Amino acid sequence: MSATTTAHVWRPSTARRVVLDGFAPVPRGTAPTAPAPLIWPPKDPADVLDYEFDISAALTGNEADGIAQITIAPLANTAGGFAVTSAVADGALAIFWIAGGQAGTTYAVQVSITTLSGRTINRALLLPVLSLASATIPSSALTTDSGVAVTDQNGNPILLGN
Repeated sequence: MSATTTAHVWRPSTARRVVLDGFAPVPRGTAPTAPAPLIWPPKDPADVLDYEFDISAALTGNEADGIAQITIAPLANTAGGFAVTSAVADGALAIFWIAGGQAGTTYAVQVSITTLSGRTINRALLLPVLSLASATIPSSALTTDSGVAVTDQNGNPILLGN
């Protein structure tokens, strides 16, 4: 009997997907409003994760169109080793691998996408970086004599007076 090596099929995680919106028609007589900022779920500084940007709303009516080129650049503050290590396209999905960052900082990245039919989409996306690997007890937390935080039914520390 011989062993067979299996191949791994990688699929990006939909848990870290933001979807382009703001392409819905506006009824006559109303003013368009700016859509909410596009914000990915937070990451820990030590995480290296895939993040998605779905532009399918911009391609409605031309499903044969897809992403031809992606340009991504962090805006301004790149403290803490924040880096976009790679970018790939899969149809209407732009997928980015992001590493580093400084806890307590929200990073903005400028994404420019050109489609096969020549459409150009430019958006700023936000990524908060939080210390998720280790929990720190706030100084205002109620603690026992041994220094252990007293928590509520959800595991959140109970904070003293504000």
